[in-house]
Amino acid sequence: MLIGVPKEIKVHEYRVGLTPESVRELVSGGHRVIVQRDAGVGIGAADSEYSAAGAAIAAGAQEVYAQAEMIVKVKEPLAQERAWLRPGQALFTYLHLAADAEQTSDLVKSGVIAIAYETVTSPAGGLPLLAPMSEVAGRMAIQVAAHFLERAHGGRGILLAGATGVPAGRVLVLGAGVVGSNAAQIALAMGAEVAALSRSAGPLERLKGKLGPRLKTGIATPQAIGEELRTADAVIATAMVPGGLAPKLVTRTMLAGMKPGAVVVDVAIDQGGCFETSRPTTHADPVFTVDGIIHYCVANMPGAVPRTSTYALNHATLPFVKELAGRGIARALTENEHLLNGLNICSGAVTRREVAEARGYPYTEPLSALGS
Repeated sequence: MLIGVPKEIKVHEYRVGLTPESVRELVSGGHRVIVQRDAGVGIGAADSEYSAAGAAIAAGAQEVYAQAEMIVKVKEPLAQERAWLRPGQALFTYLHLAADAEQTSDLVKSGVIAIAYETVTSPAGGLPLLAPMSEVAGRMAIQVAAHFLERAHGGRGILLAGATGVPAGRVLVLGAGVVGSNAAQIALAMGAEVAALSRSAGPLERLKGKLGPRLKTGIATPQAIGEELRTADAVIATAMVPGGLAPKLVTRTMLAGMKPGAVVVDVAIDQGGCFETSRPTTHADPVFTVDGIIHYCVANMPGAVPRTSTYALNHATLPFVKELAGRGIARALTENEHLLNGLNICSGAVTRREVAEARGYPYTEPLSALGS
């Protein structure tokens, strides 16, 4: 199979779909890879490294899209990239379609076979291609919150670790999955007081068992969230629905109970966000303020640490890339139910129920869309 790797063009997105090491494995397996010039510069990978691994180097993105049978990316294709997609071509990347009407419409019209990293599953029931970036984002969320809590950046002037005779800052984590558990772990390690709220008890029990008695936990009812918001210096919002819109856990009215200069890091923004007041931002302009509360809503947080993120992501995605290329797209999807769960759009049909419901499309069973 001919696999294409374009350079990411989202604002301050420095990750790349495949590392030179991943390219080498694919080429040794009999596949061909075409990589856009300078695609790996953000992770310190030169074109010469890709060439040495066996890749062809394309001068521009359009050449990659025109030739490749499967496009492997990191972030969703932007409008100019979507115009180059064609019927029957496979697209393997993060999509987050439930929160993106325009992208959904364009992908449906393109006839592409769109497989979303974030909805591929594992035999254990997890989301193995979402987990590595969730880990990175969870860990980054606390350093982001600490940064914007500094007075020079508009925050309350709080040091999360506190000081001798001065209380530590208070962090509220909404959600106890991979993002939430990593955020809570880093916040506790920094010396903050941490409370984690989740809609179910099981994840909280596991998190409490891992992090110990310093972690305060509770069920995420509106009343409990409101009470914790009043004392929080930073809120890390992580709750998500696989393939669907994130639950709106905090209304604008609830902001009135928060401390002026508190910081919200809405990690779930790529799926619509957990705060009613959240809207996507970029690394170039990462924050905005609503009713005195600083909102950080960057939709590609791990893009700021691209080398760490790309290698972590490739460790997870490469086996699936090899399977799709080795068996062929239709056969791989048909024979692997976990890959099939990643199929969001297929040849003009929406094959992910949460996306269909969020964007108002009829839902088509994935196997039916594949003609199986």
